[in-house]
Amino acid sequence: MVKRQGFTLVELVVVVMILGILAAVAVPKLLGTSGTATDNGLRQTVSVVRDSIERYAAENNGNFPGTDEATFKTALEPYLRGSFPTCPVGNKNNSVDVTNSAVTPLGVNAGATTGWRYSYTTGEFIVNSSDTDNSDTPVAYNTY
Repeated sequence: MVKRQGFTLVELVVVVMILGILAAVAVPKLLGTSGTATDNGLRQTVSVVRDSIERYAAENNGNFPGTDEATFKTALEPYLRGSFPTCPVGNKNNSVDVTNSAVTPLGVNAGATTGWRYSYTTGEFIVNSSDTDNSDTPVAYNTY
């Protein structure tokens, strides 16, 4: 009698099932990493722009920069490295909705076309999106 070597079909099916289960557990963790990176990058970007606004105000007797988008961006140029940042969420552009009142996010669903909102009377700068981040306890992007 000749003894054959190799795996049976049942053994191969079991191994494939185990690999499938491992992949089902691992893939969401890997995909969540991208969302976390976006969230952390957005937090850093908002922080840099807010710091730039504060530095401008400190050097200009407490006056905040710009009363429209063009003058706002021009005023902050010396305080930013490179061009004005693009918002990675919502409308994903570097346009700024400049207002003279307290800022609240308009959000994409409300017809907003800008990535950012800024108030030249209060110095507030926020993400113009009411979407939530990718954390375990979701936080609205506009509260960053």
